[in-house]
Amino acid sequence: MTDLVLKRDAAGVRTLTLNRPDRRNALDVALLEALRAALAGAAADPDVRCVVVTGAGKGFCAGADVDEWAGVEGAAADELGRRWEANAHALMQELFGLPKPTVALLNGAAVGAGLDLACCCDFRIASDAAKVACAYTWIGYSPDAGGTWLYPRLIRPDAAKRLVYTGEVWDAPTALRHGLVGEVVPAAELEMAGRAFAELLAAGPTVAIGHAKRLMHEAPGRSFADQLAAESEAGRACAATEDHREALRAAAERRAPVFAGR
Repeated sequence: MTDLVLKRDAAGVRTLTLNRPDRRNALDVALLEALRAALAGAAADPDVRCVVVTGAGKGFCAGADVDEWAGVEGAAADELGRRWEANAHALMQELFGLPKPTVALLNGAAVGAGLDLACCCDFRIASDAAKVACAYTWIGYSPDAGGTWLYPRLIRPDAAKRLVYTGEVWDAPTALRHGLVGEVVPAAELEMAGRAFAELLAAGPTVAIGHAKRLMHEAPGRSFADQLAAESEAGRACAATEDHREALRAAAERRAPVFAGR
């Protein structure tokens, strides 16, 4: 059986490639479960200091695989729906909260839950051939994989509502203009650009980045005073790391630090 998620390690970066190119990497239950397992492995591996998510073939991810429900009725359909939702919701939370930097490389269309998957990453770099669409509402369904929480936090609320309400397909320059992606590069250069940026992140102080990521995620639920207290606690944890000691030595020796990620 073909692996549903391809894994490649290089220079502290683990690249996870959704591998259903014939289905534009649409998310069926098996792919959701495989991707969750791959993320858990990356989270647990101390040698992995950045995670890249991309798709095989011409698409990043076409969202939920509606064909999985074809011919399934009654209680079996209800059970399938519950399994898909439970795994999709867990996947989005696990990717969003991964204590390591994450980069989505949009090699092609990111639609529905596929767009939500990309938006759970810290960064999105798009090929000039990529397109994004919310898609849910124009099949008479509301978003159900985190988009209504993610989009208004990434882009202006009115732009997020436009994306959701209209079902518009945004090309890469439009997504860049709205801030949904951070960079657009020629298709032939996507892998190289993504690898270079991911290696830059992987060479950083991984523990400090993880704390900073968590603090920024948690900040909207805290007062300013509580956030300062949380920053102090995280700072004490960072002060005990090998990377902090290396940074102090490097500053004294007037050289660039070489971080070990611990």
